[in-house]
Amino acid sequence: MADTPDGITDDRGTLADRYVDARAIDELTRDEARAEVERLTSRILELRDAYYGRDTVLEDDATYDALVRRLELIEHAFPELQSQDSPTQTVGGGVESTLFAPVEHAERMLSLDNVFSAEEFADWAAKVERDAGRPVRWLCELKIDGLALNLRYERGVLVSAATRGDGRVGEDVTVNARLVAGIPQRLFGGPGQPATADDLPDLVEVRGEVFIPTALFDELNALQREAGEREFANPRNAASGSLRQKAEGKSDEQLARMHDRLSRLRMLVHGIGAWPNPPVTAQSEVYGLLQGWGLPISSHVRVHASAAEAAQFIAFHGEHRHDVEHEIDGVVVKVDELALHDELGATSRAPRWAIAYKYPPEQVNTRLLDIVVSVGRTGRATPYAVMEKVRVAGSEVRQATLHNQDVVKAKGVLIGDTVVLRKAGDVIPEVLGPVVELRDGTERVFVMPTNCPECGTELRPAKEGDVDLRCPNARSCPAQVRGRVEHIGSRGALDIEGLGEIGAAALTQPDVPEEPPLRTEAGLFALTIDDLLPIEVVVRDAETGLPKLEADGTARRRSPFRRNPTAAEKKQGLEGPQPSAVALTLLDELEKAKTKPLWRLLVSLNIRHVGPVAARALADWFGSLDAIRAASLDELAAVDGVGAIIAEAVQEWFAVDWHVEIVDRWAAAGVQFATPGHAGPGAAAAAGGVLAGLTVVATGTLDGFTREGAQEAIIAAGGKAASSVSKKTDFVAAGPGAGSKLQKAEELGVRIIDAAQFAILVREGPDALRVSDPDAG
Repeated sequence: MADTPDGITDDRGTLADRYVDARAIDELTRDEARAEVERLTSRILELRDAYYGRDTVLEDDATYDALVRRLELIEHAFPELQSQDSPTQTVGGGVESTLFAPVEHAERMLSLDNVFSAEEFADWAAKVERDAGRPVRWLCELKIDGLALNLRYERGVLVSAATRGDGRVGEDVTVNARLVAGIPQRLFGGPGQPATADDLPDLVEVRGEVFIPTALFDELNALQREAGEREFANPRNAASGSLRQKAEGKSDEQLARMHDRLSRLRMLVHGIGAWPNPPVTAQSEVYGLLQGWGLPISSHVRVHASAAEAAQFIAFHGEHRHDVEHEIDGVVVKVDELALHDELGATSRAPRWAIAYKYPPEQVNTRLLDIVVSVGRTGRATPYAVMEKVRVAGSEVRQATLHNQDVVKAKGVLIGDTVVLRKAGDVIPEVLGPVVELRDGTERVFVMPTNCPECGTELRPAKEGDVDLRCPNARSCPAQVRGRVEHIGSRGALDIEGLGEIGAAALTQPDVPEEPPLRTEAGLFALTIDDLLPIEVVVRDAETGLPKLEADGTARRRSPFRRNPTAAEKKQGLEGPQPSAVALTLLDELEKAKTKPLWRLLVSLNIRHVGPVAARALADWFGSLDAIRAASLDELAAVDGVGAIIAEAVQEWFAVDWHVEIVDRWAAAGVQFATPGHAGPGAAAAAGGVLAGLTVVATGTLDGFTREGAQEAIIAAGGKAASSVSKKTDFVAAGPGAGSKLQKAEELGVRIIDAAQFAILVREGPDALRVSDPDAG
């Protein structure tokens, strides 16, 4: 984080100027610094009260951390402004709730200081080693995004469970904690042995984190939606809200739901509070002892001999933060040697022997400026959120889909709300819900339009009972034509350079000429230079979407397909507009696409449900488009990887006259809808393959393969590329992010292979796997 004239910023955004002075700290006078300290202190305490006391997130973690860091910097520059009760000197939130009795911890529960970059971590580690006077070993563990809990055991029996509170006094949640899976009511004296007075200390406090696994969090929010109740913004709020419930006054149904929520919680312990004379010398040994007592510890703990190795641990889990069962927001690094803990000591709020490395946030707050409806290539009308630009998970986000009008209603968002935005891994941005406490009455309800915003046709469901609304004007709706043309150029279809989003829009919705070159995709392969040269499009601002203006106030236009002649060309007598490199490339790519594999042409036709896998299966079996059109419904459905639904979609597509026009005009332009040398329907199956008769499921990220590429490789090897795991599945190729399919494979005992083994499987077959892994069945 840098202190700059434009405000205090990091790579996650700029703070609201109502809390932070826009100038650098060294430019502040003492009175200005005092005023900002008061503003910051007030806001931080307000955020703490909401977060710890009411399970409400008013600001995202990055903003909160930046506010605290700004306060720390000002207090460092003006030490006389630092008070003993400053948020930089205190822990967590106060215990003001009347729902739970206060519990005083036998030893303070400290918080952790944070670092946000590899440089900051290296500086901190170097200082620790200087203060220690020798190299140290570093214990690294994942920082669980949950609720800190203190378990107090007397002679091995759980007597209380309390939240962190202000570090000295927390809330008594013992009754609920007894229902959390993994928290033992009585400790063992050793692995699997009953406890005796001699085996266990008279008093020990164990600290850990209560959380809800990601999969169970998604299930819980689904139940919240079904019950018409507000969804949880994040797993941390779900854990805290579930643990801090009172049974008094609840109906039998409410009690059942309360117990269901508590049963979803888990706990992992990560340290000791009060414990006189522990019989171990290292933090890593503490974990071994705790595990022997029957307490749950994390499997993601490693001890490293150098800070450089610890930094590698941090970097690795930053890239793989979604490969574990729970949400993490960073890594905690501790000095492993317990004797150094006492030597290094602690500040009033945090130990000097531990640090939290915080990853860039995947959940932030931003303003919902509008909800706009777009129409895609299938005619589906989709509301999407237009937001103030915000940085989340390493990229800037302005828009996020809201799926349909029912989802907008279920999320409870109003235009003008401050909303919680999440972007997890490579998942598209998602609006989780509003921060209701920040509403000021100016917000307004979203109303779904009744007509297509692009062509004016009345929107309606595709069939009775559908939630999604669609524009039925499939042939002529400009948005649908544009979407289909862009799809044709995509990598999964014909992979045509120059036919992306900009090229498709220019061909179907130019500002000049009035009559676009493509009214439908039927004319795509008949395009000429003369069609491309007149095209002009309005230049729009990337931030606002509004047209950029010329000096005379008219909209600025450009042509993606033409250029002015160079000086050398003019000397040669060349006058007037010339084709741009984009135009020449597009026409050349269209010519090459005419002879691309049949399966790619099938995908480019935009037949519902026919993606690369089904298209490959149809092309391999029938060999030509004529054979596919001539096939009966049963013959289509019998193809492995097709089935009844896709078969019906294929026949329905060819029953539409303007669809047939596309095929006829493409063929007239030279598109080859047949696989050269194919012997006819079923011939490819007779040829077999190394995976003939085998069913393989590919899930997660497999190095060396895209999602479609993995499925294509299975089919090309003669196997069946299934989308779900069953007893009939022979192999599951699983990479990071595999999720429920991996879990299902483990339950059914299906053999699981990694990316390297998958590459061998599709190339050489299952026998090659047995050679590389003799123990495999």
